[in-house]
Amino acid sequence: MAQMTGAQALTRSLIREGVEVVFALPGVQIMEAFNALYDEPSLRLVLVRHEQSAAYMADGYARTTGKPGVAMVVPGPGALNATAALGTAFASSSPVMLISGQIESYNLGANRGALHEIGEQLDVFKHLTKWCERSIENSEIPTMVHRAFQQLTTGRPRPVEIEIPWDILPGQSEIELLEREVHPKVRPEPSDIKSAVDALAHAERPLIWVGGGAREANLSAELLEFAQALNAPVITTPEGKGAFPDNNILSLGTVYNGHGPGHHVVPQSDVILAIGTRMHMVPKVEWSPQPHQTLIQIDADPEEVGRNIPATIGIAADGRLALQDLLSELGGKTRTSDWTPQELESIRNTTTEEIRAMAPLQVEIIETIRKELNDDAIMVSGTTEIGYWSHLAFPVLAPRSYLTSSYFATLGYAFPTALGAKVGNPDRQVVATSGDGGFGYASSELATAVQENLNVVTILFNNESYGASYADQQNRYGGRVIGTRIHNPDYAKLAESYGASGLKLSRHQELGPNLRDALKANGPVLIEVPIPNLIPPFQISPPGIVRQP
Repeated sequence: MAQMTGAQALTRSLIREGVEVVFALPGVQIMEAFNALYDEPSLRLVLVRHEQSAAYMADGYARTTGKPGVAMVVPGPGALNATAALGTAFASSSPVMLISGQIESYNLGANRGALHEIGEQLDVFKHLTKWCERSIENSEIPTMVHRAFQQLTTGRPRPVEIEIPWDILPGQSEIELLEREVHPKVRPEPSDIKSAVDALAHAERPLIWVGGGAREANLSAELLEFAQALNAPVITTPEGKGAFPDNNILSLGTVYNGHGPGHHVVPQSDVILAIGTRMHMVPKVEWSPQPHQTLIQIDADPEEVGRNIPATIGIAADGRLALQDLLSELGGKTRTSDWTPQELESIRNTTTEEIRAMAPLQVEIIETIRKELNDDAIMVSGTTEIGYWSHLAFPVLAPRSYLTSSYFATLGYAFPTALGAKVGNPDRQVVATSGDGGFGYASSELATAVQENLNVVTILFNNESYGASYADQQNRYGGRVIGTRIHNPDYAKLAESYGASGLKLSRHQELGPNLRDALKANGPVLIEVPIPNLIPPFQISPPGIVRQP
């Protein structure tokens, strides 16, 4: 034990848990924590311009490094500003830790109108986090931080929130710091593994369906070996992109909003192995897994097994450990599946042509971006036309290199999330695609990008509208346009005003060489690309829609 303040206990506990970066804004209730950071040079402080961005950056850092991302904010308005980003991390199963200040401990629950007071702040976060807790004694802080990291590193990785009252941070006492623990992952039951192998070893047309849970399980090597052993094609959700390389002969691509290879391959499959996906089909399609097919579902979260589609064999365990045990049990039991290289190539080609026919301009732009990037480049796919179609048309070749906002579909997340990814991966290319509407949410983070010298390339697609909503009004509401056209600044000049590089293209065909140069720049670059308003995939009926009576 040693004499220290609550703030020192916080920063030193973070260091012991392996934290290297904190994304934060200052404010009166957490200034003592900032003062403690001054004495900890091993703990990098990244100053941001908005609390929402702090949590987004922590998310981008976490999903691309595999390490928990940490953000720190003041209570009340600061904590509330972070909730959209925390919701995105929750939807994406991302290990993000939000540290929030709190009002004075003696004012908690008194409803006196203390500065930044919320009646019960923990209640706000209960549905946005896996776990949340408050410390009201400075001696409790190391234990609280330790518990938070246990939650972040076990089971399904989702956000946590901790909070410390204003007056607790400066208080001194004898405090014991705790040592970091490595928590074991959950291993599957041997009987479940045997049942799964019995089904897979005799499958005629096995299929592997991979979701975002595969990312946090770090199972790409095992997945490649297992797919090759079974000769089983692989499809992914948008969040699962990168878990299996899209340039592998067994990769068929991504299923998104009913589009993609699903309607070609799922009905033909007799045994489906789903890993880290909730298999929530939106919209509901006729080609989703049926009772006559054997569905083996592996998920770190027991509650997800069978939630949306009944599982024949449910395995609640870490995905990587499950695949290791499946490989061990499989041994030489597998038969050569009936899938032929010609069949798989035909499905890939047909799917590609279907996507190209629906979105020729979008696919052209996406192919241009992909051509200029390294294999391990990080692509943050924004909530925008190009982002939506990237789920289907952007090949991902390495793990932890494709980020979405999952079912939260958050406008404005792409740029700050990309900055966090770059902080965690300084030697990898990082590109964010954003719409003009979404970029406005966090354009002030250009200052952060310049201040931290982050060579993130943001490709801003400008159609002077909230494009998906505008298309809705055109196609569903007879052209009754209201509230969807927006006034924009000159984004290139805006970037330059912050000290970043800004480029304004006259047409999308200029993107390739300008992106090539931007990736070599020493600092952030924004490229504005004009595009017409286009139709997103979710406004195009996919094959096999279940018609409601």
